[in-house]
Amino acid sequence: MISRSRSLAACVAVTAAVTLAGCGGSGPAKHTSAPSPTRSSTPVPTPTPTPTPTPTPAPVNPLTGLAPSSNGVVAVKIDDTANGRPPVNLAAADIVFIEQVEGGLTRLMAVYNSTLPVVEPVRSTRANDPELALQFGAIGYVASGGAPNPLQVLHRSPLLTSINDAGGPGFSRDPNRRAPYNLVANLGQIAAALHPPQAKSIGLVWSSDTAALASLPAGTQIRTIVGGTPIAFNWDPSSGRYARLVGGVPERQSDGTPITTPNVIVQFCPVTPYPQDVDVMGNVSMFTQTTGSGRAVVFRDGHAIAGTWQRPAVA
Repeated sequence: MISRSRSLAACVAVTAAVTLAGCGGSGPAKHTSAPSPTRSSTPVPTPTPTPTPTPTPAPVNPLTGLAPSSNGVVAVKIDDTANGRPPVNLAAADIVFIEQVEGGLTRLMAVYNSTLPVVEPVRSTRANDPELALQFGAIGYVASGGAPNPLQVLHRSPLLTSINDAGGPGFSRDPNRRAPYNLVANLGQIAAALHPPQAKSIGLVWSSDTAALASLPAGTQIRTIVGGTPIAFNWDPSSGRYARLVGGVPERQSDGTPITTPNVIVQFCPVTPYPQDVDVMGNVSMFTQTTGSGRAVVFRDGHAIAGTWQRPAVA
């Protein structure tokens, strides 16, 4: 089974300075009418070149490779079904995970740090979410609510939570949508209340060097299944980004902005039934294990890079 994350990319340029050193010499010996000893000149020692200091790399956001942010990190559960589309400000997330839930459906966990916008539609938690979110640290976590067991798992974790059903801060309802697909979360207000930590490294390495990609297999179309949901991305060379397709059509936000990303990571994870969480239709929720190791494929610049992922522990 497959889970997938998307993240923003960046370039880093480094310049180096070079210091040059010079040297001088002595003049000729002086003579008089009477013979006199010739005075020898004292050689001037060659100056030691001044070492060139190693430039200090500019700090970057470990989640994007771009300029660092003073914001805390907040993860939000977002709907990923036709009833919940179009999403609001999903493209502003730094990383978005597409995870399997019950009934063959998918749900998103969007991770925000660069900006903390208003997002919609916020949905409920699942038991595997704390494991997934804690790779970023004890961050803020936002959801509408959840079944009793997943909520117990969440509250036993060190995540800083804002849950609408528990009276958490920052929520409102969109009068132009129907429940439960109309829950809005103001991430700026929630971060001000929770004080989540800033971004830390989760193992991503950022580079602008693409020379090695030329010899790798093409990765212009991504087609897979998460649960029972087809997942598709197409590479657009003119924009340098992958566009997510839903029903063969590029997905867009509520403002018409296409949902695109420079990178797509397909992470192969064990997925097992989670009988402690069953919906009203009798569908058993699924648990995606994101610790351990497994196969991964990174899609970048129209190429596919095969590799492995490894995460020894939850935190």
